[in-house]
Amino acid sequence: MTMRKTEKKERRRRLGRRALMQWSLATGAALGLPRWKVFEVLEGTAGKALADDASCAPSNRSVHIVAGTGGLAWFNLLWPHVDVAEAGNAGFSWHAIGEETRAMGTAKPLVLGPESPWQDLPGARQVTALMGGTNETHTRTPQSNLSVAMNTGLFAACAAVQTASPTLTPVIAVGDVPYRNAPGAPRVAGVGSADDIVGLFDSAASRAGGLLSTEEHADLFQTQYSAWLSLRSAAGVPTWRSGVAAGTTSSRLLGTNLADALRVTDADLAHYGVSSTSRSQNIQFARTLIVTAKAFAHGLTNSVIMPAMNDDPHGAFNDMGRLRRTARELGRSLDAFYEDLAGTDDPTCSGTLADNTILSIHGDTPKNPLQRGNWPDGTPGNSNWVYVLGAGHLRSGWFGGIDRNGNVRGWDPATGEDRGDISSAQNATSAAASILYAVAKGDMRRVQDFYRGADLGGVITDATV
Repeated sequence: MTMRKTEKKERRRRLGRRALMQWSLATGAALGLPRWKVFEVLEGTAGKALADDASCAPSNRSVHIVAGTGGLAWFNLLWPHVDVAEAGNAGFSWHAIGEETRAMGTAKPLVLGPESPWQDLPGARQVTALMGGTNETHTRTPQSNLSVAMNTGLFAACAAVQTASPTLTPVIAVGDVPYRNAPGAPRVAGVGSADDIVGLFDSAASRAGGLLSTEEHADLFQTQYSAWLSLRSAAGVPTWRSGVAAGTTSSRLLGTNLADALRVTDADLAHYGVSSTSRSQNIQFARTLIVTAKAFAHGLTNSVIMPAMNDDPHGAFNDMGRLRRTARELGRSLDAFYEDLAGTDDPTCSGTLADNTILSIHGDTPKNPLQRGNWPDGTPGNSNWVYVLGAGHLRSGWFGGIDRNGNVRGWDPATGEDRGDISSAQNATSAAASILYAVAKGDMRRVQDFYRGADLGGVITDATV
C-alpha cells in the first residue's frame, strides 16, 4: 500500500516544524543563547506547542522484551497473523476462534484477541508487527533481527541515541539478554532479576546511620553540590553538560534510598494481573515491568532489556484453560505497565511517560501459526517477526505476514507494501532500524549514524532528514 496524500502532507508539515526547531536551536547556539531563551522566542513567534516540542528530550525511553526459547509464541496469541486468525481453522495455533476483531484506524490490518493489550489506544498508536529475521530455534539470545548494521546491535544503538538524555544508569539488562556493540553506546548494567534492579539504586549513604540518613544532611549535600556547579560555571561548557546532568541527578538520589520506591508490592502484582498461583514466568514478567515503570518515573534509566517466558510451549494447546490464563496475564501486565506510564507526567517533555516510551518484542522462534498440535518450532519460510509499540512514530498494523495457506510475505520498506518476493530475512535490518527510528523520535539523521539500508518511508510516520 502506497502512502496516501494526506499522510504525505502531514509528513511535510511535521518536517517543517522539526526543521524550524532545529534551525532555531542551532542559531541560538551560534549566538550564544541558552536553550531556555530559544524556547521563549519560539513560544512567542511560533506558539507554545512548537516550543514544548523543541524543549523535549531528543529520544524516547525504551523497553526491549526478548522472549527466547520459543517464548515469542505466546505473543502470537495477542497479535496473530491476520489471515490465520480470521480463517476459523481449529487446527491453527489461534486460540480464540470467532473472538478476534480488527483494530480500527490502523495503517495496515491488525487483529486483536480477547487478551490483547492496549485495545483502547487510537489506531495510529496500535502495535506495528514487522516480518523480520529468521527462525533461531532455540536460544535465549536471538540475533537475527537485532542488528541495524553489521556489528551494530539494535539495543546498543538505541542506548547510544538515548545518551542525549543523561540518566544515572543509562541501560539495564535483566538476565541473559543480548546487548552488543554500537558507536557511542554506554556500558550496560547487568542484573539477574527485577529485585536486582532495586538493588542498583539502594543508596547506602541514605540508610539509617548513613552520612545522609537525615533529610537535613541530604538536602545540604544537594545544595552544596549545586553551589559547586554554579561556582565552576560548568553548565555552560558543552563538554561538561552530560556529566553535570548525571551528577545533579546523583546528588539528589544519593540522599534518597529508592529501595522502597522501587520495591514491588502485592498491590502492584494485583494491578498487573498476577497472583501467587500464576506461572512463575508470568510473575517475573510482571515484576520486571513494575520495577521498570517505577525506574522510569524516577528518571533512573532510559532503557530496560528484559527476558520473557523462555518456556518452549509445545504443549500449550493441550490445556486451554492454562493457555488462556497465560495469555490473559501477559496482556494484563502490558496494559498495567502502560497505565502506570500514562499516569506519570514526563519530566523531560510534555505529556506522560507513555507518550515517550517505545516497547519492542523479539524472540528466537514464534512457532508455527498454522499448527497447534505440539506447536512446532519451525515457521513457514523459516520466518520470524517482531512487535513494536512505536508511540506514533511507526505506521501501525502488520507489515508482511503469513496467510492461511502458509504463504509468507515480506514488506517493502520504502512503500510499506507487502511483497511475496521479499523474505523476512531480507527485512531484518529494516525492522530493527524502524525500532531505532522510533527511539530517536523520528530523527532519521541520527538513525543514519548506524543504519545505511533501505529507505524506511513506508513504515515511518514522520522524519527529520
